[in-house]
Amino acid sequence: MNEPFIIIFLLNIAGAAALLIWSVRLVRTGVERAFSNHLRLWLRRSGSSRVLATFTGTISAILLQSSTAVAIMVSNFVSAGSIATVVGIAILLGADVGSALVVQILVVKQTFLVPLLLLLGVALFLRGHQRRVRHSGRILIGLALIFVSLDMIRAATAPLMGDPATIAVMEYLGQDMLTAFVLGAGFALLVHSSVGAVLLFITLLSQDFMPQSAAVAMVLGANLGGAMIANILTFSAPAQARQVILSNVILRGGAACLTLLMLTSSGVSLAWIGSTEAAQVINLHLLFNVGLTLIVLPFTGTVAKLAQSLIKPKVDPDAALERVSALDPTALATPDRALICAVRELMHIGENIEAMLRSVDKLYKNWDDKTAETIIANDLQVRKNDFQIKLYLAKLNRNELGEDVRQKSIELSAVAVDLDAASDTITRNMVSLAKRLDTDAIRFSVAGQKEISDFHDRVLANVQLALQVMMTQNPNEARELVAEKEDIRILEQELHKKHLSRLRDGLVESIATSNIHQETLRALKQINTSFSKVAHPILSESGDLLESRLAGPMKDAAP
Repeated sequence: MNEPFIIIFLLNIAGAAALLIWSVRLVRTGVERAFSNHLRLWLRRSGSSRVLATFTGTISAILLQSSTAVAIMVSNFVSAGSIATVVGIAILLGADVGSALVVQILVVKQTFLVPLLLLLGVALFLRGHQRRVRHSGRILIGLALIFVSLDMIRAATAPLMGDPATIAVMEYLGQDMLTAFVLGAGFALLVHSSVGAVLLFITLLSQDFMPQSAAVAMVLGANLGGAMIANILTFSAPAQARQVILSNVILRGGAACLTLLMLTSSGVSLAWIGSTEAAQVINLHLLFNVGLTLIVLPFTGTVAKLAQSLIKPKVDPDAALERVSALDPTALATPDRALICAVRELMHIGENIEAMLRSVDKLYKNWDDKTAETIIANDLQVRKNDFQIKLYLAKLNRNELGEDVRQKSIELSAVAVDLDAASDTITRNMVSLAKRLDTDAIRFSVAGQKEISDFHDRVLANVQLALQVMMTQNPNEARELVAEKEDIRILEQELHKKHLSRLRDGLVESIATSNIHQETLRALKQINTSFSKVAHPILSESGDLLESRLAGPMKDAAP
Protein backbone atom coordinates (compact mmCIF):
# COMPACT_ATOMS: atom_id res chain seq x y z
CA MET A 1 0.00 0.00 0.00
CA ASN A 2 1.58 3.31 -1.05
CA GLU A 3 1.89 6.26 1.29
CA PRO A 4 -0.56 8.66 -0.47
CA PHE A 5 -3.24 5.99 -0.32
CA ILE A 6 -2.68 5.50 3.41
CA ILE A 7 -3.05 9.24 4.00
CA ILE A 8 -6.26 9.39 1.97
CA PHE A 9 -7.66 6.34 3.75
CA LEU A 10 -6.86 7.72 7.21
CA LEU A 11 -8.39 11.06 6.24
CA ASN A 12 -11.57 9.42 4.96
CA ILE A 13 -12.02 7.10 7.92
CA ALA A 14 -11.25 9.89 10.42
CA GLY A 15 -13.70 12.24 8.69
CA ALA A 16 -16.41 9.57 8.64
CA ALA A 17 -15.86 8.74 12.32
CA ALA A 18 -15.93 12.46 13.20
CA LEU A 19 -19.22 12.89 11.32
CA LEU A 20 -20.67 9.86 13.10
CA ILE A 21 -19.76 11.17 16.57
CA TRP A 22 -20.99 14.68 15.74
CA SER A 23 -24.24 13.33 14.30
CA VAL A 24 -24.97 11.34 17.46
CA ARG A 25 -24.28 14.47 19.49
CA LEU A 26 -26.53 16.51 17.17
CA VAL A 27 -29.45 14.18 17.87
CA ARG A 28 -28.78 14.29 21.60
CA THR A 29 -28.57 18.10 21.60
CA GLY A 30 -31.88 18.37 19.75
CA VAL A 31 -33.62 16.06 22.21
CA GLU A 32 -32.12 17.85 25.21
CA ARG A 33 -33.19 21.28 23.99
CA ALA A 34 -36.67 20.21 22.91
CA PHE A 35 -37.64 17.67 25.55
CA SER A 36 -35.14 17.89 28.44
CA ASN A 37 -37.74 19.21 30.87
CA HIS A 38 -40.06 16.28 30.14
CA LEU A 39 -37.17 13.85 30.53
CA ARG A 40 -36.22 15.38 33.87
CA LEU A 41 -39.79 14.94 35.12
CA TRP A 42 -40.02 11.33 33.91
CA LEU A 43 -36.75 10.44 35.57
CA ARG A 44 -37.60 12.14 38.85
CA ARG A 45 -41.07 10.54 39.02
CA SER A 46 -39.78 7.02 38.40
CA GLY A 47 -38.93 6.35 42.04
CA SER A 48 -42.11 4.40 42.78
CA SER A 49 -40.62 1.11 41.57
CA ARG A 50 -37.35 -0.25 40.24
CA VAL A 51 -39.09 -1.71 37.17
CA LEU A 52 -40.57 1.68 36.28
CA ALA A 53 -37.18 3.30 36.89
CA THR A 54 -35.52 0.83 34.52
CA PHE A 55 -38.13 1.43 31.83
CA THR A 56 -37.77 5.20 32.20
CA GLY A 57 -33.99 4.92 31.87
CA THR A 58 -34.38 2.84 28.70
CA ILE A 59 -36.72 5.32 27.00
CA SER A 60 -34.60 8.29 28.06
CA ALA A 61 -31.44 6.74 26.63
CA ILE A 62 -33.19 5.96 23.35
CA LEU A 63 -34.36 9.56 23.03
CA LEU A 64 -31.02 11.05 24.05
CA GLN A 65 -28.97 8.48 22.08
CA SER A 66 -26.74 8.33 25.14
CA SER A 67 -26.68 6.51 28.46
CA THR A 68 -24.07 9.04 29.63
CA ALA A 69 -26.51 11.95 29.33
CA VAL A 70 -29.04 9.99 31.40
CA ALA A 71 -26.34 9.22 33.98
CA ILE A 72 -25.48 12.90 34.40
CA MET A 73 -29.15 13.85 34.89
CA VAL A 74 -29.67 11.02 37.39
CA SER A 75 -26.55 11.97 39.36
CA ASN A 76 -27.96 15.48 39.79
CA PHE A 77 -31.26 14.10 41.12
CA VAL A 78 -29.50 11.74 43.53
CA SER A 79 -27.25 14.47 44.89
CA ALA A 80 -30.31 16.70 45.39
CA GLY A 81 -32.16 13.91 47.20
CA SER A 82 -34.94 13.77 44.60
CA ILE A 83 -34.42 10.05 43.97
CA ALA A 84 -32.80 7.30 46.02
CA THR A 85 -29.51 5.62 45.15
CA VAL A 86 -31.31 2.32 44.49
CA VAL A 87 -33.62 4.00 41.97
CA GLY A 88 -30.66 5.75 40.33
CA ILE A 89 -28.89 2.43 39.79
CA ALA A 90 -32.04 0.94 38.25
CA ILE A 91 -32.38 3.91 35.89
CA LEU A 92 -28.79 3.54 34.70
CA LEU A 93 -29.26 -0.18 34.08
CA GLY A 94 -32.25 0.70 31.91
CA ALA A 95 -30.25 3.44 30.18
CA ASP A 96 -27.60 0.88 29.19
CA VAL A 97 -30.33 -1.24 27.59
CA GLY A 98 -31.66 1.85 25.81
CA SER A 99 -28.19 2.62 24.48
CA ALA A 100 -27.96 -0.92 23.05
CA LEU A 101 -31.40 -0.56 21.46
CA VAL A 102 -30.27 2.66 19.76
CA VAL A 103 -27.55 0.68 17.98
CA GLN A 104 -30.14 -1.88 16.84
CA ILE A 105 -32.23 0.94 15.37
CA LEU A 106 -29.42 2.84 13.68
CA VAL A 107 -27.84 -0.12 11.86
CA VAL A 108 -31.03 -0.65 9.85
CA LYS A 109 -30.14 0.30 6.28
CA GLN A 110 -32.92 1.89 4.24
CA THR A 111 -31.89 3.84 1.13
CA PHE A 112 -34.92 6.14 1.22
CA LEU A 113 -34.34 7.22 4.84
CA VAL A 114 -31.43 9.62 4.26
CA PRO A 115 -33.11 11.92 1.71
CA LEU A 116 -36.44 11.73 3.55
CA LEU A 117 -34.91 12.60 6.94
CA LEU A 118 -32.84 15.42 5.42
CA LEU A 119 -35.85 16.86 3.60
CA LEU A 120 -38.09 16.83 6.67
CA GLY A 121 -35.31 17.90 9.02
CA VAL A 122 -34.16 20.91 7.01
CA ALA A 123 -37.77 21.99 6.37
CA LEU A 124 -38.61 21.88 10.08
CA PHE A 125 -35.38 23.59 11.09
CA LEU A 126 -35.60 26.44 8.58
CA ARG A 127 -39.36 26.99 8.57
CA GLY A 128 -40.32 26.15 12.13
CA HIS A 129 -41.03 29.06 14.45
CA GLN A 130 -41.43 27.09 17.66
CA ARG A 131 -38.37 25.80 19.47
CA ARG A 132 -39.54 22.21 19.61
CA VAL A 133 -40.30 22.16 15.90
CA ARG A 134 -36.85 23.49 15.03
CA HIS A 135 -35.08 21.12 17.41
CA SER A 136 -37.13 18.22 16.01
CA GLY A 137 -35.69 19.20 12.62
CA ARG A 138 -32.23 19.11 14.21
CA ILE A 139 -32.91 15.56 15.44
CA LEU A 140 -33.96 14.35 11.96
CA ILE A 141 -30.90 15.96 10.35
CA GLY A 142 -28.68 14.24 12.92
CA LEU A 143 -30.26 10.85 12.20
CA ALA A 144 -29.74 11.31 8.46
CA LEU A 145 -26.09 12.24 8.98
CA ILE A 146 -25.56 9.12 11.11
CA PHE A 147 -26.61 6.99 8.13
CA VAL A 148 -24.42 9.10 5.81
CA SER A 149 -21.39 8.65 8.08
CA LEU A 150 -21.90 4.88 8.19
CA ASP A 151 -21.98 4.82 4.38
CA MET A 152 -18.76 6.86 4.35
CA ILE A 153 -17.11 4.30 6.63
CA ARG A 154 -18.19 1.47 4.33
CA ALA A 155 -16.83 3.31 1.27
CA ALA A 156 -13.54 4.20 2.98
CA THR A 157 -12.81 0.64 4.13
CA ALA A 158 -13.83 -1.13 0.91
CA PRO A 159 -10.42 -0.76 -0.89
CA LEU A 160 -8.57 -2.31 2.08
CA MET A 161 -10.33 -5.64 2.11
CA GLY A 162 -7.48 -7.48 0.39
CA ASP A 163 -4.56 -5.45 1.72
CA PRO A 164 -1.97 -7.74 3.45
CA ALA A 165 -0.97 -5.19 6.11
CA THR A 166 -4.59 -4.56 7.05
CA ILE A 167 -5.31 -8.27 7.22
CA ALA A 168 -2.29 -8.81 9.49
CA VAL A 169 -3.32 -6.06 11.94
CA MET A 170 -6.92 -7.24 12.13
CA GLU A 171 -5.90 -10.87 12.54
CA TYR A 172 -3.71 -9.83 15.47
CA LEU A 173 -6.64 -8.02 17.13
CA GLY A 174 -8.78 -11.08 16.51
CA GLN A 175 -6.25 -13.23 18.36
CA ASP A 176 -5.39 -10.72 21.11
CA MET A 177 -8.90 -9.95 22.34
CA LEU A 178 -7.61 -8.26 25.50
CA THR A 179 -5.87 -5.59 23.40
CA ALA A 180 -9.02 -5.21 21.30
CA PHE A 181 -11.08 -4.85 24.50
CA VAL A 182 -8.80 -2.09 25.79
CA LEU A 183 -8.87 -0.31 22.42
CA GLY A 184 -12.67 -0.46 22.36
CA ALA A 185 -12.91 0.99 25.87
CA GLY A 186 -10.37 3.69 25.07
CA PHE A 187 -12.08 4.73 21.85
CA ALA A 188 -15.52 4.99 23.50
CA LEU A 189 -13.96 7.07 26.27
CA LEU A 190 -12.11 9.26 23.78
CA VAL A 191 -15.17 10.09 21.66
CA HIS A 192 -17.50 10.28 24.70
CA SER A 193 -20.06 8.02 23.03
CA SER A 194 -20.46 4.27 23.40
CA VAL A 195 -23.21 4.37 20.74
CA GLY A 196 -20.88 5.97 18.20
CA ALA A 197 -18.06 3.56 19.08
CA VAL A 198 -20.24 0.44 18.75
CA LEU A 199 -21.71 1.66 15.46
CA LEU A 200 -18.20 2.15 14.09
CA PHE A 201 -17.05 -1.33 15.16
CA ILE A 202 -20.17 -3.01 13.76
CA THR A 203 -19.78 -1.20 10.45
CA LEU A 204 -16.14 -2.26 10.15
CA LEU A 205 -17.17 -5.86 10.89
CA SER A 206 -19.95 -5.81 8.30
CA GLN A 207 -17.35 -4.71 5.72
CA ASP A 208 -15.14 -7.70 6.65
CA PHE A 209 -12.56 -5.14 7.77
CA MET A 210 -12.03 -6.87 11.12
CA PRO A 211 -12.68 -10.43 12.40
CA GLN A 212 -15.70 -11.09 14.57
CA SER A 213 -13.61 -11.91 17.63
CA ALA A 214 -12.01 -8.45 17.53
CA ALA A 215 -15.39 -6.78 17.07
CA VAL A 216 -16.86 -8.71 20.03
CA ALA A 217 -13.98 -7.64 22.27
CA MET A 218 -14.14 -4.00 21.15
CA VAL A 219 -17.91 -3.80 21.62
CA LEU A 220 -17.60 -5.24 25.13
CA GLY A 221 -14.79 -2.78 25.77
CA ALA A 222 -17.04 0.07 24.61
CA ASN A 223 -19.47 -0.89 27.38
CA LEU A 224 -16.73 -0.31 29.95
CA GLY A 225 -15.61 2.91 28.25
CA GLY A 226 -19.17 4.18 28.05
CA ALA A 227 -19.67 3.68 31.78
CA MET A 228 -16.35 5.41 32.54
CA ILE A 229 -17.40 8.61 30.71
CA ALA A 230 -19.99 9.57 33.33
CA ASN A 231 -17.59 8.56 36.12
CA ILE A 232 -15.00 11.06 34.86
CA LEU A 233 -17.57 13.83 34.31
CA THR A 234 -18.93 13.46 37.87
CA PHE A 235 -15.59 12.99 39.59
CA SER A 236 -16.06 16.08 41.76
CA ALA A 237 -19.79 15.49 42.38
CA PRO A 238 -21.20 14.76 45.86
CA ALA A 239 -20.67 11.27 47.26
CA GLN A 240 -24.31 10.22 46.69
CA ALA A 241 -24.07 10.97 42.97
CA ARG A 242 -20.73 9.20 42.58
CA GLN A 243 -22.09 6.11 44.34
CA VAL A 244 -24.66 5.64 41.57
CA ILE A 245 -22.16 6.25 38.78
CA LEU A 246 -19.50 3.99 40.30
CA SER A 247 -22.07 1.20 40.72
CA ASN A 248 -22.77 1.35 37.00
CA VAL A 249 -19.05 1.29 36.17
CA ILE A 250 -18.47 -1.76 38.36
CA LEU A 251 -21.54 -3.61 37.10
CA ARG A 252 -21.21 -2.82 33.41
CA GLY A 253 -17.42 -2.94 33.25
CA GLY A 254 -17.12 -6.01 35.45
CA ALA A 255 -19.77 -7.88 33.48
CA ALA A 256 -18.03 -6.94 30.21
CA CYS A 257 -14.74 -8.37 31.48
CA LEU A 258 -16.44 -11.58 32.69
CA THR A 259 -18.29 -11.98 29.38
CA LEU A 260 -15.06 -11.55 27.42
CA LEU A 261 -13.36 -14.14 29.65
CA MET A 262 -16.23 -16.62 29.17
CA LEU A 263 -16.27 -16.19 25.40
CA THR A 264 -12.51 -16.58 25.02
CA SER A 265 -12.24 -19.59 27.33
CA SER A 266 -15.31 -21.49 26.10
CA GLY A 267 -15.06 -20.73 22.39
CA VAL A 268 -18.86 -20.75 22.19
CA SER A 269 -20.39 -19.96 18.79
CA LEU A 270 -22.63 -16.91 18.36
CA ALA A 271 -24.46 -18.36 15.36
CA TRP A 272 -27.62 -18.89 17.41
CA ILE A 273 -28.20 -15.16 17.94
CA GLY A 274 -27.94 -13.91 14.35
CA SER A 275 -27.71 -14.87 10.70
CA THR A 276 -24.61 -12.76 9.98
CA GLU A 277 -21.50 -11.97 12.02
CA ALA A 278 -22.49 -8.31 12.34
CA ALA A 279 -26.02 -9.24 13.49
CA GLN A 280 -24.54 -11.65 16.04
CA VAL A 281 -22.33 -8.95 17.59
CA ILE A 282 -25.18 -6.41 17.63
CA ASN A 283 -27.47 -8.90 19.32
CA LEU A 284 -24.73 -9.91 21.77
CA HIS A 285 -24.42 -6.23 22.75
CA LEU A 286 -28.16 -6.05 23.44
CA LEU A 287 -28.35 -9.42 25.22
CA PHE A 288 -25.38 -8.44 27.40
CA ASN A 289 -27.12 -5.29 28.68
CA VAL A 290 -30.56 -6.89 29.01
CA GLY A 291 -29.10 -9.89 30.85
CA LEU A 292 -27.11 -7.65 33.19
CA THR A 293 -30.24 -5.66 34.01
CA LEU A 294 -32.38 -8.74 34.69
CA ILE A 295 -29.71 -10.29 36.93
CA VAL A 296 -28.82 -7.18 38.93
CA LEU A 297 -32.22 -5.44 39.23
CA PRO A 298 -33.46 -7.55 42.21
CA PHE A 299 -30.21 -6.80 44.07
CA THR A 300 -29.89 -3.05 43.51
CA GLY A 301 -30.31 -2.48 47.26
CA THR A 302 -27.25 -4.61 47.97
CA VAL A 303 -25.32 -2.86 45.20
CA ALA A 304 -26.27 0.54 46.67
CA LYS A 305 -24.97 -0.49 50.12
CA LEU A 306 -21.72 -1.69 48.59
CA ALA A 307 -21.29 1.61 46.72
CA GLN A 308 -22.02 3.58 49.90
CA SER A 309 -19.30 1.63 51.70
CA LEU A 310 -16.81 2.36 48.88
CA ILE A 311 -17.55 6.08 48.54
CA LYS A 312 -18.27 8.03 51.67
CA PRO A 313 -18.82 11.79 52.02
CA LYS A 314 -15.51 13.57 52.26
CA VAL A 315 -14.55 15.37 55.44
CA ASP A 316 -12.86 18.57 54.38
CA PRO A 317 -9.96 19.31 56.76
CA ASP A 318 -9.95 22.91 55.56
CA ALA A 319 -13.69 23.41 56.03
CA ALA A 320 -13.10 25.89 58.82
CA LEU A 321 -10.90 28.09 56.65
CA GLU A 322 -12.52 31.29 55.47
CA ARG A 323 -13.21 31.49 51.75
CA VAL A 324 -11.01 33.93 49.87
CA SER A 325 -13.01 36.37 47.74
CA ALA A 326 -12.35 36.44 44.01
CA LEU A 327 -12.50 40.26 44.12
CA ASP A 328 -8.79 40.95 43.91
CA PRO A 329 -8.08 44.64 44.71
CA THR A 330 -4.81 44.54 42.75
CA ALA A 331 -6.77 43.69 39.59
CA LEU A 332 -8.56 47.06 39.58
CA ALA A 333 -5.64 48.53 37.66
CA THR A 334 -6.38 46.03 34.87
CA PRO A 335 -10.08 46.48 33.96
CA ASP A 336 -10.47 43.26 31.96
CA ARG A 337 -9.00 41.20 34.78
CA ALA A 338 -11.16 43.00 37.34
CA LEU A 339 -14.30 42.15 35.34
CA ILE A 340 -13.28 38.48 35.34
CA CYS A 341 -12.88 38.65 39.13
CA ALA A 342 -16.41 40.08 39.41
CA VAL A 343 -17.82 37.32 37.19
CA ARG A 344 -16.12 34.66 39.33
CA GLU A 345 -17.69 36.13 42.47
CA LEU A 346 -21.10 36.28 40.76
CA MET A 347 -20.74 32.61 39.85
CA HIS A 348 -20.08 31.83 43.50
CA ILE A 349 -23.23 33.74 44.50
CA GLY A 350 -25.24 31.87 41.87
CA GLU A 351 -23.99 28.51 43.10
CA ASN A 352 -24.95 29.47 46.66
CA ILE A 353 -28.46 30.37 45.55
CA GLU A 354 -28.73 27.11 43.59
CA ALA A 355 -27.89 25.22 46.81
CA MET A 356 -30.50 27.26 48.70
CA LEU A 357 -33.13 26.47 46.07
CA ARG A 358 -32.34 22.75 46.24
CA SER A 359 -32.63 22.75 50.02
CA VAL A 360 -35.85 24.76 50.33
CA ASP A 361 -37.82 22.12 48.42
CA LYS A 362 -37.05 19.63 51.20
CA LEU A 363 -38.48 22.02 53.80
CA TYR A 364 -41.90 21.85 52.14
CA LYS A 365 -41.96 18.10 52.68
CA ASN A 366 -40.23 17.85 56.07
CA TRP A 367 -39.43 20.97 58.07
CA ASP A 368 -35.93 21.05 59.54
CA ASP A 369 -34.71 23.95 61.67
CA LYS A 370 -31.07 23.36 60.81
CA THR A 371 -31.72 23.43 57.05
CA ALA A 372 -33.77 26.62 57.41
CA GLU A 373 -31.01 28.27 59.43
CA THR A 374 -28.45 27.30 56.81
CA ILE A 375 -30.56 28.84 54.03
CA ILE A 376 -30.97 32.07 56.02
CA ALA A 377 -27.22 32.18 56.73
CA ASN A 378 -26.53 31.70 53.01
CA ASP A 379 -28.85 34.58 52.20
CA LEU A 380 -26.93 36.86 54.56
CA GLN A 381 -23.70 35.81 52.85
CA VAL A 382 -25.23 36.45 49.41
CA ARG A 383 -26.26 39.95 50.47
CA LYS A 384 -22.77 40.59 51.81
CA ASN A 385 -21.13 39.34 48.59
CA ASP A 386 -23.59 41.32 46.49
CA PHE A 387 -22.63 44.53 48.30
CA GLN A 388 -18.92 43.73 47.91
CA ILE A 389 -19.31 43.19 44.15
CA LYS A 390 -21.14 46.48 43.66
CA LEU A 391 -18.53 48.30 45.76
CA TYR A 392 -15.74 46.62 43.77
CA LEU A 393 -17.29 47.64 40.44
CA ALA A 394 -17.84 51.18 41.75
CA LYS A 395 -14.12 51.42 42.54
CA LEU A 396 -13.35 50.10 39.06
CA ASN A 397 -15.48 52.84 37.49
CA ARG A 398 -13.39 55.53 39.17
CA ASN A 399 -10.65 54.70 36.65
CA GLU A 400 -10.53 55.85 33.06
CA LEU A 401 -12.46 53.06 31.34
CA GLY A 402 -13.47 52.36 27.79
CA GLU A 403 -17.18 52.39 26.99
CA ASP A 404 -17.33 48.63 26.59
CA VAL A 405 -15.72 48.00 30.00
CA ARG A 406 -17.97 50.55 31.67
CA GLN A 407 -21.06 48.97 30.10
CA LYS A 408 -19.94 45.51 31.18
CA SER A 409 -19.50 46.68 34.77
CA ILE A 410 -23.04 48.12 34.75
CA GLU A 411 -24.39 44.80 33.44
CA LEU A 412 -22.58 42.85 36.16
CA SER A 413 -23.98 45.18 38.82
CA ALA A 414 -27.48 44.52 37.47
CA VAL A 415 -26.87 40.75 37.58
CA ALA A 416 -25.77 41.07 41.22
CA VAL A 417 -29.02 42.88 42.05
CA ASP A 418 -31.10 40.19 40.31
CA LEU A 419 -29.30 37.34 42.09
CA ASP A 420 -29.76 39.08 45.43
CA ALA A 421 -33.49 39.36 44.65
CA ALA A 422 -33.66 35.62 43.95
CA SER A 423 -31.91 34.82 47.24
CA ASP A 424 -34.26 37.14 49.09
CA THR A 425 -37.30 35.45 47.51
CA ILE A 426 -36.12 32.03 48.70
CA THR A 427 -35.50 33.22 52.26
CA ARG A 428 -38.33 35.65 52.88
CA ASN A 429 -41.03 33.90 50.86
CA MET A 430 -40.36 30.21 50.40
CA VAL A 431 -38.81 29.45 53.80
CA SER A 432 -41.66 31.32 55.50
CA LEU A 433 -44.27 29.44 53.46
CA ALA A 434 -42.66 26.09 54.28
CA LYS A 435 -42.68 27.05 57.97
CA ARG A 436 -46.41 27.79 57.77
CA LEU A 437 -47.04 24.31 56.43
CA ASP A 438 -45.24 22.86 59.44
CA THR A 439 -46.75 25.22 62.03
CA ASP A 440 -50.31 24.70 60.80
CA ALA A 441 -49.73 20.93 60.37
CA ILE A 442 -51.11 20.97 56.84
CA ARG A 443 -49.90 19.37 53.63
CA PHE A 444 -50.47 19.91 49.94
CA SER A 445 -52.76 17.52 48.14
CA VAL A 446 -51.01 14.75 46.21
CA ALA A 447 -51.62 16.59 42.93
CA GLY A 448 -50.59 19.91 44.47
CA GLN A 449 -47.32 18.52 45.86
CA LYS A 450 -46.52 16.96 42.50
CA GLU A 451 -47.12 20.29 40.74
CA ILE A 452 -44.93 22.20 43.21
CA SER A 453 -42.11 19.66 42.95
CA ASP A 454 -42.23 19.57 39.14
CA PHE A 455 -42.32 23.36 38.89
CA HIS A 456 -39.44 23.64 41.36
CA ASP A 457 -37.39 21.18 39.31
CA ARG A 458 -38.10 23.15 36.11
CA VAL A 459 -36.92 26.39 37.73
CA LEU A 460 -33.85 24.66 39.19
CA ALA A 461 -32.91 23.47 35.68
CA ASN A 462 -33.18 27.05 34.44
CA VAL A 463 -31.01 28.30 37.31
CA GLN A 464 -28.36 25.79 36.26
CA LEU A 465 -28.70 26.95 32.64
CA ALA A 466 -28.29 30.57 33.77
CA LEU A 467 -25.04 29.72 35.55
CA GLN A 468 -23.87 27.99 32.39
CA VAL A 469 -24.74 31.09 30.34
CA MET A 470 -22.79 33.28 32.79
CA MET A 471 -19.77 31.06 32.33
CA THR A 472 -19.88 30.47 28.55
CA GLN A 473 -21.63 33.64 27.27
CA ASN A 474 -23.17 31.40 24.60
CA PRO A 475 -25.89 33.28 22.61
CA ASN A 476 -27.83 30.10 21.78
CA GLU A 477 -28.03 29.09 25.43
CA ALA A 478 -28.95 32.68 26.32
CA ARG A 479 -31.85 32.53 23.89
CA GLU A 480 -32.91 29.21 25.38
CA LEU A 481 -32.89 30.77 28.85
CA VAL A 482 -35.05 33.74 27.84
CA ALA A 483 -37.46 31.49 25.94
CA GLU A 484 -37.80 29.37 29.09
CA LYS A 485 -38.96 32.49 30.96
CA GLU A 486 -42.06 32.64 28.75
CA ASP A 487 -42.64 28.89 29.13
CA ILE A 488 -42.47 29.24 32.91
CA ARG A 489 -45.01 32.06 32.81
CA ILE A 490 -47.44 29.94 30.78
CA LEU A 491 -46.86 26.88 32.98
CA GLU A 492 -47.51 28.90 36.13
CA GLN A 493 -50.85 30.03 34.71
CA GLU A 494 -51.79 26.45 33.83
CA LEU A 495 -50.92 25.23 37.33
CA HIS A 496 -52.95 28.07 38.81
CA LYS A 497 -55.99 26.93 36.80
CA LYS A 498 -55.54 23.33 37.95
CA HIS A 499 -55.37 24.50 41.54
CA LEU A 500 -58.58 26.50 41.17
CA SER A 501 -60.21 23.42 39.68
CA ARG A 502 -59.34 21.42 42.79
CA LEU A 503 -60.75 24.22 44.96
CA ARG A 504 -64.04 24.05 43.04
CA ASP A 505 -64.11 20.30 43.65
CA GLY A 506 -63.83 20.99 47.39
CA LEU A 507 -60.58 19.10 47.95
CA VAL A 508 -59.79 19.73 51.63
CA GLU A 509 -55.98 19.76 51.30
CA SER A 510 -56.14 22.25 48.42
CA ILE A 511 -58.42 24.59 50.36
CA ALA A 512 -56.18 24.56 53.44
CA THR A 513 -53.01 25.21 51.47
CA SER A 514 -54.42 27.41 48.72
CA ASN A 515 -52.54 30.59 49.57
CA ILE A 516 -49.25 28.77 50.24
CA HIS A 517 -49.56 26.87 46.95
CA GLN A 518 -50.12 30.01 44.86
CA GLU A 519 -47.47 32.05 46.67
CA THR A 520 -44.92 29.26 46.17
CA LEU A 521 -45.56 29.13 42.44
CA ARG A 522 -45.27 32.92 42.27
CA ALA A 523 -42.00 32.88 44.23
CA LEU A 524 -40.50 30.24 41.94
CA LYS A 525 -41.52 32.26 38.89
CA GLN A 526 -39.82 35.34 40.35
CA ILE A 527 -36.63 33.37 40.97
CA ASN A 528 -36.71 32.13 37.39
CA THR A 529 -37.19 35.69 36.13
CA SER A 530 -34.24 36.94 38.16
CA PHE A 531 -31.91 34.33 36.72
CA SER A 532 -33.21 34.69 33.15
CA LYS A 533 -32.00 38.31 33.14
CA VAL A 534 -28.45 36.95 33.04
CA ALA A 535 -29.04 36.42 29.31
CA HIS A 536 -30.23 39.94 28.52
CA PRO A 537 -26.82 41.62 28.00
CA ILE A 538 -25.70 38.81 25.68
CA LEU A 539 -28.83 38.99 23.55
CA SER A 540 -28.89 42.79 23.53
CA GLU A 541 -25.38 42.79 22.13
CA SER A 542 -26.32 40.29 19.40
CA GLY A 543 -29.54 42.17 18.54
CA ASP A 544 -31.74 39.26 19.59
CA LEU A 545 -33.48 41.09 22.43
CA LEU A 546 -35.82 44.02 22.03
CA GLU A 547 -37.46 45.48 25.13
CA SER A 548 -36.75 42.30 27.11
CA ARG A 549 -38.34 40.07 24.47
CA LEU A 550 -36.73 37.83 21.88
CA ALA A 551 -36.53 39.53 18.49
CA GLY A 552 -38.50 37.43 15.99
CA PRO A 553 -38.52 33.62 15.78
CA MET A 554 -35.83 31.73 17.60
CA LYS A 555 -32.49 31.81 15.84
CA ASP A 556 -29.97 29.07 16.09
CA ALA A 557 -26.47 28.34 15.14
CA ALA A 558 -26.00 25.91 12.30
CA PRO A 559 -27.28 22.47 13.33
